[in-house]
Amino acid sequence: MTKIFAALLLSLLPMASQAESFDGQVRATLLPGWRLSNGDHVAALRLELADGWKTYWRSPGDAGIPPSFDWSGSRNLDDVTVSWPSPDVFWQSGMRSVGYKHEVILPLRVDLRNGARDARLSGTIDIGICKDVCLPQRLTIQANLPAAARKPDARIAAAMADLPYRAADAGITRVHCQVSAAERGLGLTVALDMPGATGREETVIEFPDPELWVADPETSIQNGQLVSQTRVSHTSRAAFALDRSAMTITVLGGPMPVEIRGCH
Repeated sequence: MTKIFAALLLSLLPMASQAESFDGQVRATLLPGWRLSNGDHVAALRLELADGWKTYWRSPGDAGIPPSFDWSGSRNLDDVTVSWPSPDVFWQSGMRSVGYKHEVILPLRVDLRNGARDARLSGTIDIGICKDVCLPQRLTIQANLPAAARKPDARIAAAMADLPYRAADAGITRVHCQVSAAERGLGLTVALDMPGATGREETVIEFPDPELWVADPETSIQNGQLVSQTRVSHTSRAAFALDRSAMTITVLGGPMPVEIRGCH
């Protein structure tokens, strides 16, 4: 499972960071962005990948490594929210992963303690990168966020424009979820009334509880609806409940990327 795979690879971080043969495969920088009128700040994390390498989305799939962020070294900071532009779906050796190649810019909404003062954003970021092999990488970045910066950065604005559409914007009129008993967990079927769906789309289903594991769904067209079928289990194998109103369904590879929150 993704969490076990990620934990195993992250345990190798010190050794991987010293492996010279993999130096230069990923470069991370912070774009300092601009201050908003309400005192928040917009910045971005820019990841540049060498040819043939890819990194992962927030929900990387069974074959990926989930990214994590630590901003504890920052100054004048309350919180950082990461936005995720629409990713690609990759298949390798029969396993699915979700992520980015070449370059990705992740917009950051920075909540400041004092919006009238400068801030310093300092982070340690753990990500996975893959080509023929998958490697964990620990990246350390920092940037000043000037309070006087008011001009938007076109690169960040373009990344924000590439976020998935909302359900209403994509013309989705109904989201129906059905839960059933399944071996070692619960079966979950999500049916979407989605105009233009072909059945070739890929879906990703997420829950806010990090202890819930969701198998890569099987997606198809059934009775005119886009249907996604999967299995949900708890990593401890304990009993659990599903809050269907808190789930996130992302549809990729169709007429437009769509992010849907909860079921009707």
